[in-house]
Amino acid sequence: MFGSRAVTEADVLKALSTVQEPELGRDLVSLKMVENVRIDGGTVAFTVVLTTPACPLKGQIERESRAAVAKLPGVKEVSVKLESRVPAGRGRPGKEAIPGVGNVVAVASGKGGVGKSTVAVNLAVALAEAGAKVGILDADVTGPNLPLMLGVNGEPRARNDKIEPLQAHGLEVISIAFFVPDGQPVIWRGPMIAGAIQQFLRDVDWGELDYLVVDLPPGTGDASLSLAQLIPLSGVLVVSTPQDVALLDAGKSLAMFQKLEAPILGLVENMSYFLCPNCGQRTEIFGFGGAEKAAQELGMPFLGRIPLDPEIRVGGDRGMPILKSDPESPQSQAFRDLAAAVAARISVLAIGPTGKRPTWAPLSVR
Repeated sequence: MFGSRAVTEADVLKALSTVQEPELGRDLVSLKMVENVRIDGGTVAFTVVLTTPACPLKGQIERESRAAVAKLPGVKEVSVKLESRVPAGRGRPGKEAIPGVGNVVAVASGKGGVGKSTVAVNLAVALAEAGAKVGILDADVTGPNLPLMLGVNGEPRARNDKIEPLQAHGLEVISIAFFVPDGQPVIWRGPMIAGAIQQFLRDVDWGELDYLVVDLPPGTGDASLSLAQLIPLSGVLVVSTPQDVALLDAGKSLAMFQKLEAPILGLVENMSYFLCPNCGQRTEIFGFGGAEKAAQELGMPFLGRIPLDPEIRVGGDRGMPILKSDPESPQSQAFRDLAAAVAARISVLAIGPTGKRPTWAPLSVR
């Protein structure tokens, strides 16, 4: 009560306007994240709509929201419900989005062998595990391996003149491997690869997705160019190992996407270190910290480290991502942390306070 006056919805919203969304740097009310305010005597209930189910700071937001409203005179009980509604990425204007797909996340690398597909698969699984609707597209037309890594095979069916994706581990999955006999190479020139990417984007019935993760082939070839030119990307995640040779090639991949005006989510360092399961000793096989240093030089986000671990490789070989085979492991948590960082970056780029996308200079590694 305010004197003899009962608490009103306006009072609740004013209290919640003091609570900041940490990633976006604005308050919950101005971001229109507060809904369904209900007041029953001394009990106040409301819903906070997060920008992603993988929000890394949802616990903090809930605590601060509850505390802000609890300070109102006469309030005895506060009930906070958390929901999520993933905002669609803005991408570059003038490109036709995929119907029903909110955000397209490209996972790229400058060279092969850095574990890009492993990162793409486990990122997608982690996002789905958090409650998002997720698809994954194998854009490595001449070297597809997502079906093996996800343990899925078969021939997609047609539905309403669209290709129906297969399902695995909570994901919608499409790969050229579903359409060619086992062991048969795909020997295509650039225009045919571009055509396949176009078909996978436009002729697949992806349904309603919060995120479509695209596993690109290494380098700066036709698939990456076609993807960036055909649709608005919400962001590009670049995967590298710590050593200079990988970072040099990662810089070329970054520079290509920057020239195409695709937003960069950040860098992730894969195979960052090996932790011996017997003695616990940490060995930095490929060096350590190179990707983080490169991100600092660029003024762009460093989104995390993924350890080198045999179980990650074994899981990929048998179609069982580490998040499914050993969900409580530190390796699984590293992928969950990466998914949370990626989701947060997408939200910032989609509805950040300025609406302006940062630009970064090409990476220079000596």
